[in-house]
Amino acid sequence: MAKGRVSRDDWTMAALGALARGGVAAVAVDALARELDVTRGSFYWHFENRDALLVAALETWERRATTDVIAALRDVTDPQVRARALFAEALGSEEIAGLEPALVAQASHPAVAAVVARVNRTRLDFLTEIFGDLGFASPDARHRALASYAAYLGWLELRRTSPEVAPEARLEDPRSGGALDHLVGMILAPTPRP
Repeated sequence: MAKGRVSRDDWTMAALGALARGGVAAVAVDALARELDVTRGSFYWHFENRDALLVAALETWERRATTDVIAALRDVTDPQVRARALFAEALGSEEIAGLEPALVAQASHPAVAAVVARVNRTRLDFLTEIFGDLGFASPDARHRALASYAAYLGWLELRRTSPEVAPEARLEDPRSGGALDHLVGMILAPTPRP
């Protein structure tokens, strides 16, 4: 990109990358300016201060990784197809590797805490709706949503922290497709009747 020509979105994406690499402390204006090959003045063209950048980055993550995904899946009328599409999207490639676990680890920061809580609530509500549409009664739909979301977060954490122990969690591993299919099959399997 040409020196001095970066957009607000370039700054927010750079901030999300920094969050994934080093948490809130890594969202440093000077470091991001060097990464983007622009002057510090470019930052102030788009943002009032570092906190405004952090909030914008978190809102971008919320929109791209939750709001937009849910909106796209609302058009899928078959609940089984919708559920499989959601899990394929969620457990597939990450736009910024390690971002979700890094944000969860930074949830004690007030700005991060508010967005992570809102994202968790939105995702759990959507998952509960999906399991309800699949025929699970309340509270089973909610319990299935909680277990599914916990599996999702754990999958991403394994991918980030233990690629040598759980290589199947990495998309580059030839076994990842089978492992993902197995996980989704377990999540969507009907509850056995006594």
